[in-house]
Amino acid sequence: MAVRIRLKRIGKIHYPVYRIVVVDSRKKRDGRVIEEVGQYNPNEEPSFIQVKSDRVQYWLGVGAQPSDAVRRLLVLSGDIARFNGKENVESWIKTKETLSSEEAREKNVKAAADEAQKRKAKVSEEKAKAEAEAAKEAEEAAESAEAEEAAPESEEA
Repeated sequence: MAVRIRLKRIGKIHYPVYRIVVVDSRKKRDGRVIEEVGQYNPNEEPSFIQVKSDRVQYWLGVGAQPSDAVRRLLVLSGDIARFNGKENVESWIKTKETLSSEEAREKNVKAAADEAQKRKAKVSEEKAKAEAEAAKEAEEAAESAEAEEAAPESEEA
């Protein structure tokens, strides 16, 4: 039985996500697999690549042949070099920059403070608008009261 390590496509239309699988070479691309040994998402920046190195080493050791695409991924992860006997191999897979817990907390505190300041500004603006509206209504009421007082005097004359 010829065993291959290749990509199995999952995901949506126009958004491919792949699993790295060990499969009989006569099976369909998305057919029944022997074992899943990793994941690959080319849509993220940088691409998400996760490989179970110990299982890949096993399958390469028993004669499984990687496809061209999987070979490139294994070169990035360093598994091909390890299989060929090289020591101290580094992974070339780029990772997203992760914030330390202190930086994340600081960022969250700053965002919360900004949000609170925006909320306070909005409330004070609404309060000032309401006070101005109340003063305008009081002024109009005073003018109408004066007009009513002046109107009966002119009728008596």
